[in-house]
Amino acid sequence: MMKKFLEQKYYGRRKGHALSDRQQTLMDTLLPKISITLTADEEEPLDPHGLFPKSTKEIWMEVGFGKGEHMVWQVTHNPDVGLIGCEPYLNGIAGLLAHIDDTKSEAIRIYADDARHLLPRLPDACLTKFFLLHPDPWPKKRHAKRRFLNQETLDQIARLLVDGGELRVAHDLPVYQEWIMLQMIQRSDFLWCAEKQDDWQIRPDDWPETRYEAKSKREGRTPLYFRYRKIARD
Repeated sequence: MMKKFLEQKYYGRRKGHALSDRQQTLMDTLLPKISITLTADEEEPLDPHGLFPKSTKEIWMEVGFGKGEHMVWQVTHNPDVGLIGCEPYLNGIAGLLAHIDDTKSEAIRIYADDARHLLPRLPDACLTKFFLLHPDPWPKKRHAKRRFLNQETLDQIARLLVDGGELRVAHDLPVYQEWIMLQMIQRSDFLWCAEKQDDWQIRPDDWPETRYEAKSKREGRTPLYFRYRKIARD
């Protein structure tokens, strides 16, 4: 099962438009300082607490961070947190690096590749929050297997989250909103936190609006915000 999980192919873009001089400089100088590099040994674990200052009390993770506005907001408002961001798209990484350079944050580390390579290398119950905000929807039915959120990745996320830890997923397309609910209803280790309709239609105060989300609203789409609490399996 683990081999099958690791062999899943990444289908998204790796690079878009050419980087600016500043972006390229940050890729060359800042990224190596905060980048997570895995060894060739797939059995060798990675200690996430060793990536951050000793004052870090919790580790969070975001997969597919766009240009990083959400990550920077979270570490700015949660100074005891270290945040691991996973993103294969070089232009997104360059955008986050600019935010880090501007804010001088020391609480973010970047895995510049497919998150599915990193998840199995992390120890059990090492994360307190996990963010998956507006992932690639792969809307065609024949491409559904390419979606990041599936039972295999949920097994990994459940393993990595502490009991009581939180999974947050957002999307603006009905096809993926339905997919989220269909995937999560199969889980006995996650409890949907919604108690009323507003809980998933209105963005919580500690969930900042991303650039993508603002664009989505301008174009007439309605994002939904799903929050799930990790619970111990029976």
